Amino acid sequence: MCSYCRGKELKESTTTYVAVLGEYTIIIKNVPCLECIQCGEKYYTDEVMQNIERIVTKAKELNSEFFVAEYKVA
Repeated sequence: MCSYCRGKELKESTTTYVAVLGEYTIIIKNVPCLECIQCGEKYYTDEVMQNIERIVTKAKELNSEFFVAEYKVA
């Protein structure tokens, strides 16, 4: 169930995750998610969020203002 619109159905999908953290902009493409078919709200599993956090940490270590990664490759 969608916590935003109370829609009853979520579908498996992919999305682009964007994080703007101070001077860093990090874009991760093709991130797996569950998407509400009614409003489009995205939800991530705990495993996906852990991987996103790992990618963001690595991107910040590179000290690059702008970083783009493919989820499955990163």
